[in-house]
Amino acid sequence: MMKSIHYGHQIVALANLLPADDDVDELDSYMYQTVGHQIIVSYAECMGLPLHQELGYRTTQGDEVEDMFILLREVKRQIPEVTAVSSGAIASDYQRLRVESVCSRLGLVSLAYLWKQDQSLLLQEMIANGILAVTVKVAAMGLVPGKHLGKEIAFLNAYLHKLKELYGINVCGEGGEYETLTLDCPLFINARIVLDEYQVVRHSSDSIAPVGILHPLKFHLEKKVDIQSLTSPDNISETYVQKLGTVFEVEDTLERCEDTFKSLDCSADPIDDLAHKFNISRTNNKRTLSLSCSLQDSCNGDLREDLKTVLAKTESLLAGFGFGWENVVYIHLYIDEMSKFSEANETYVKFITQQRCPFGVPSRSTVEMPLVEMGFSKAYMEVLASSNKDKKVLHVQSISSWAPSCIGPYSQATLHDNILHMAGQLGLDPPTMNLCSGGASAELELALRNCEAVAKCFRCSISTSAIMFVVYCSKRVSSSERHDMQEKLETILRQMRIFQLQEQNTCKALDPVVLYVLVPDLPKSACVEIKPVLYVDDGTEIATETITESSGSEAPHYWGFKQENWHDSCIQKLVVPGKICAVTLSITSEDAAKICFHSVSADSVNDDQYLQYKSLMEKSSRFCFYLLDKVMADNGFGWEDLMSLRIYIPASLQMSIAMLLPTFNKALLELSEASQKKVLNGEEPIFNIVPVIGAGRSASSMSNIITCELLGQKSWA
Repeated sequence: MMKSIHYGHQIVALANLLPADDDVDELDSYMYQTVGHQIIVSYAECMGLPLHQELGYRTTQGDEVEDMFILLREVKRQIPEVTAVSSGAIASDYQRLRVESVCSRLGLVSLAYLWKQDQSLLLQEMIANGILAVTVKVAAMGLVPGKHLGKEIAFLNAYLHKLKELYGINVCGEGGEYETLTLDCPLFINARIVLDEYQVVRHSSDSIAPVGILHPLKFHLEKKVDIQSLTSPDNISETYVQKLGTVFEVEDTLERCEDTFKSLDCSADPIDDLAHKFNISRTNNKRTLSLSCSLQDSCNGDLREDLKTVLAKTESLLAGFGFGWENVVYIHLYIDEMSKFSEANETYVKFITQQRCPFGVPSRSTVEMPLVEMGFSKAYMEVLASSNKDKKVLHVQSISSWAPSCIGPYSQATLHDNILHMAGQLGLDPPTMNLCSGGASAELELALRNCEAVAKCFRCSISTSAIMFVVYCSKRVSSSERHDMQEKLETILRQMRIFQLQEQNTCKALDPVVLYVLVPDLPKSACVEIKPVLYVDDGTEIATETITESSGSEAPHYWGFKQENWHDSCIQKLVVPGKICAVTLSITSEDAAKICFHSVSADSVNDDQYLQYKSLMEKSSRFCFYLLDKVMADNGFGWEDLMSLRIYIPASLQMSIAMLLPTFNKALLELSEASQKKVLNGEEPIFNIVPVIGAGRSASSMSNIITCELLGQKSWA
């Protein structure tokens, strides 16, 4: 609560659950430990706040959070101004997820400012900030009921750290090692609690970790004078000011599982394929399926309708493979107007919900792209799905100091098949969820720190495990700022890597591929968004390659192309042999001139600019597939291993999707015929064309004519 006040929130009420029998404490619940509950009633007077208590807490079949739901629903009914709930979860996903679930159902925000904090530092901070708390339950090796119950945390601090060294306990008691009761703190503006008499009850006589509880018998309040309040009731409704310091009993109801907010209708309307023309692509990897969908004809230029149609079509396409949204690992959502981001989310959640994704909602990145300029509709979506639903999803919705929350239908990261797909990260200050000040470089630094916080939850680091970084830059950022931003990224990753390698006492690290993409706008009008992809080592020994030189293998002469030294300058790659292949291919205007000059099928010069661009794109598309094919073949990968292939085209070329799609598809068909390789998977392309303002390997020069981003994973591994 003190942290909540520090970050600008105001406490307006307290909520507490009591055991059904006042003489019998709840000791087994993972959510509610009630030892010392007799004293909680005094918190209302100590803090000058109303206290809502539900009498008759009981263990329920299914999940015990329904008691909390009933309690908080009544608090919200009586105080409509309530917008958030503060809780003290530090490391328990069990507790955090259940608080978040109740908050979501009640339209409240979960505040968890202790989440993922270093427990040693946190305990010291509590003591330094004047929190007087005593132990009321002990249940860990080294903690003796008769010796350690009733002791202040300041007194036990050194001993708890000794137990941590000996037995690995959580010094804040997060593993149930001990429970505490707060008798005084700066929040207690009116009075402090004095414990006069108590009884030590031995609950378990386990010889290794005996369990004991402190049962309060007598206590009194000691009034405080001339103490400055940490909070004030100025913003509480006038009718409630009269009730400060009072206790309200919340009546239980039979409607224990009734949600206050009705869930959205998730059923998709049937899509009339005759009424719409779709651009659809999909890969052919047996492990994962990359599927993209967009409209050729916009639904009256309305983002909501376009996205609804694309979502419904995507759902139908997934169903055709026996998949549902629960099979989806990651989603790229491209929209034409970032000002309508909230509208896009409202439509998105009608299809993709936690109920429909019981294994966790997919991670996601959302950026604005110049879609309409290149003949797309206002919404374009790409999903990565797998028949293997075995994935680990991190979806923290609570606002904390750890990393930005996902107060929405997407997760921070999804680990699937040794690849960690991380949601796009902005330079948001986690506890306030505001963009940091200082411009693009400052935002990028904080975004990287946020990425690292997420990566640590999967026991890896962006500095040593990253396969690829895609850095989206807003067009508002100047070229010089982008240059500084790139230097900042390289410096921070280098510093992180040195620290990480020293910590792990190893020299094993990946050298990631980095791609910069210039876009019209980003969520919250941010300057930069970072999307990392990481390889999470499963313990098997790996060797890595980041070689830019030719491997020397004899390359086939498709379309008359022959290996030349300058080809290697177009390629940036990372290979985990036998497992992962990540490649970016950059074609600049200078490269395109060389391609056209050397092409055996060069046409005569045409004065028509459109035809010139068309001819250039035909030859360049062939070169892209020739070079990608060679890089994969040189490293033991084939087109059947392709997870995703994005082809970024700048809108300034004024070439529509209707022209680009058949051009690249024709080149791929020619490659398939010439190489006798299984490249295609039917009529649908295996690549996605993504319109951008610019893209490149350098942040200050994103002027590629074509940029390819390829990620492959061995389909048989």
